[in-house]
Amino acid sequence: MKAQVPQQPEAEADAPAPARRVFLQQAGALAGAALLGAPAIVRAQSKSIAVTCWGGAYEAAIRGAFAEPFTKETGIAVTLVNSADLARMKVQVESKNVSWDVFDSIGPQIVTGSRQGMWERLDPAIVKTDGLITKTGADFVGTYSYAGGIGFDPKRSGKPPTTYAEFWDVKSYPGRRGLRPRVSENLEMALLADGVAPDKLYPLDVERAFKAMDRIKPAVRKWIETTPETVTLIASNELDFTYTYLSRVLPAQRAGTSIQMSMKQTLNSLEYLAVPKYGKNTQAAMQYVAFCLRPDRQAAFCELVEFAPNTAAALPLVSAAAKARMPDMHDANSIVINDQWWGDHYDALQNRFTTWMLT
Repeated sequence: MKAQVPQQPEAEADAPAPARRVFLQQAGALAGAALLGAPAIVRAQSKSIAVTCWGGAYEAAIRGAFAEPFTKETGIAVTLVNSADLARMKVQVESKNVSWDVFDSIGPQIVTGSRQGMWERLDPAIVKTDGLITKTGADFVGTYSYAGGIGFDPKRSGKPPTTYAEFWDVKSYPGRRGLRPRVSENLEMALLADGVAPDKLYPLDVERAFKAMDRIKPAVRKWIETTPETVTLIASNELDFTYTYLSRVLPAQRAGTSIQMSMKQTLNSLEYLAVPKYGKNTQAAMQYVAFCLRPDRQAAFCELVEFAPNTAAALPLVSAAAKARMPDMHDANSIVINDQWWGDHYDALQNRFTTWMLT
């Protein structure tokens, strides 16, 4: 069967997860202490801002930990837009007709946008970055980290692939495969599968990676546009193995799905926030970014989904159960996506990758 190829970049979403509002209420009691030294949030003239999002459990956590508390504190409504498409964001900025006030996305897109001059410089009087675990750019900021890996249903897969080399080995590990339609992550997986050591991955050997992608392409039943499908297509027995995320698999497990994700080899990444140029609500957008970096808010978010905070002061506020679910950013068998490298190569390689999928 010919692989299905999406016509547009992904809009990430998944099945809703429990909001755990009891924790949020408890976390609110910590806000007073966490606010010490934090930038003041003042009521701005803007009545609402639009923030890109990834849908599903991620959206539920963003709404519960950030959007709704921000609105309650400032009076500024937050509309979550389930699209983090850099191409669409670029059109808005170039036309100076910006409708998204905060861009929440992955490193390759955020750093590429920075290289292209799309983001406002963060206002240091509002956005404080001194306490970040991973320092980022002057015009964007890392918020939390997450892990991606190989998902499967152990009830059907007696011998599932647990590394990317095994995922690429379709003879020893037969089955219907699904991958994402974006070039970042795929090229890293391809090179790891081809024998490149994790600590020797960057700069990526692009030609070698595409040759490795040629080998796996016939086994890819679907290029998965939306994140929920990375678990639902396994649950519905339409695929056997997919690239997915820990933050999607664990909520699916809690909802009764038997899907699992191998932690033997993962791709770890930071998520970022940036404020686009020519926005109509720049000050309110800066306030929202600052709000998302507050320790109490970071801790509340990490209780709801399987992410690790990028604000050091949030770690003592996170429960032991939530810490046990966090990705291991120091595992020698895994990698951390090099967003700076992707910032120089993402556009051209994404165009090449899209053409490659269609041919």
